[in-house]
Amino acid sequence: MKLCISLDLPSAEENLALVKEIKDFDVWLKVGFRSYIRDGKSFLEDLKAINPNFKIFLDLKLYDIPNTMADAAEEISSFGLVDMFNVHASAGINAMQTVMDRIKNIPNRPLVLAVTALTSFDNASFLAVYNESISTKATQFAKDTFSSGVDGVVCSAFESLDIKKNTSNNFITLCPGIRPFGEDAGDQKRVADIPFAKENSVDFIVVGRPIYQDKNPKEVVKKILKNI
Repeated sequence: MKLCISLDLPSAEENLALVKEIKDFDVWLKVGFRSYIRDGKSFLEDLKAINPNFKIFLDLKLYDIPNTMADAAEEISSFGLVDMFNVHASAGINAMQTVMDRIKNIPNRPLVLAVTALTSFDNASFLAVYNESISTKATQFAKDTFSSGVDGVVCSAFESLDIKKNTSNNFITLCPGIRPFGEDAGDQKRVADIPFAKENSVDFIVVGRPIYQDKNPKEVVKKILKNI
């Protein structure tokens, strides 16, 4: 299991200060909409400058027509800075296959994951959008993703084990909504702690607020890594 830290602070300076504190740890860094829209590609370069061994997950959840998604995926993969990015599984099999076909010959291409059900959904709100339960649809999305040649999915820890049973033990599950030691859930609905993530064969846990809102983020990261 790997730790992926969300860089969701209000400014690039604050995010970079956090990363400098944890520069000696073997972790992944998640760069999402807020940071990337504000700070761009140069922010990714700044992260790698702090520690070239940091792995970067660019969390932009690509969702458009197949060719547009593939264009974006090709640009991301050509940066040489991004180790993993994601798309939306609900874009469909054709879109996911088009993305993977476009980047397959790029040297050291990033891993690609597909979002199944956002962890901000509870079952009722998910049902209202997709007309199916989270557990049913997340597994179906994962099977579509697997058949499309994508490397894994973004899901909650609650779906991870079932997804692996329906795909492969080597199919990656990355799970946001992790509250390592039972911290407040905030705006997340389906949250889990480290033992639950372990029991459900999660490959990557994503942790943000429990780390960057703490007075000593370095100690929190150290504690998480010890427990995983």
